[in-house]
Amino acid sequence: MFTIRIATEEDISQIVEIEQEANMPPWSHGALLSEIDKDESFFIVSVEDPAELPFCEEKAEEPSPCFIKGFALLRQVGDDGELLKIAVEKESRACGIGGLLMSAVLKHAAEKKHTSVFLEVRSGNTSAIRLYEKHGFRTVRVRKDYYCDPVEDAIVMIRGEVSL
Repeated sequence: MFTIRIATEEDISQIVEIEQEANMPPWSHGALLSEIDKDESFFIVSVEDPAELPFCEEKAEEPSPCFIKGFALLRQVGDDGELLKIAVEKESRACGIGGLLMSAVLKHAAEKKHTSVFLEVRSGNTSAIRLYEKHGFRTVRVRKDYYCDPVEDAIVMIRGEVSL
């Protein structure tokens, strides 16, 4: 069972691991940590509680740690939201976690009355592009050779009229 909750400082080491395998170049530990307490940031994680897993027959006396499976980071920019990060650990991709995170981000954006949500994505990241399109994003422009390692275009996408 996956739960979406606000990220905490205790989550950062697991978030950094996911960030390093999912994004090039990855944000540093310090950069991710700095987003935790920013008023304009909405930083969430998808967690899986080992006590909820079917193969966990014995309950621990101490509360079990949660295993972070993905995270998302939305920052308010004026009346809009900018999706800075969304990532799911490699072993948990294609399980619906990205969709859960995206739905939570869009719900938050609607509650905050953001006019739109925008993002940038590598042109070669077809699975992310499909996720964004599924959630109502459309391409508005391409930034030629924006990314390095490898050199790749950035696709700028937007979802306007964010609503619940």
